[in-house]
Amino acid sequence: MSTRRQVITIYRNLLREAEKIPAYNFRMFAVRKIRDTFRENKSISDFGVIDAKVAEANKNLELIRRQVIIGHLYSADKLVIEQPKKALRRSK
Repeated sequence: MSTRRQVITIYRNLLREAEKIPAYNFRMFAVRKIRDTFRENKSISDFGVIDAKVAEANKNLELIRRQVIIGHLYSADKLVIEQPKKALRRSK
């Protein structure tokens, strides 16, 4: 039987792994999908359904981990939106 702590742990692990995806668009999609799915399923109270959803989340966690590895094999330059802002320098 899945507990609230287990669900929160798998949620955090999914988000943590999704943040490691090197491709910006895939990373943002994964984070949005994880958040939306957990929000959508937050009112489920049947423990059998919760256990099935947790098992599915664990499969998705493994899938994301594989995608992170593959993404690092074929990495590309960061997009402009990902570049850190440079500190503005004052000229004196």
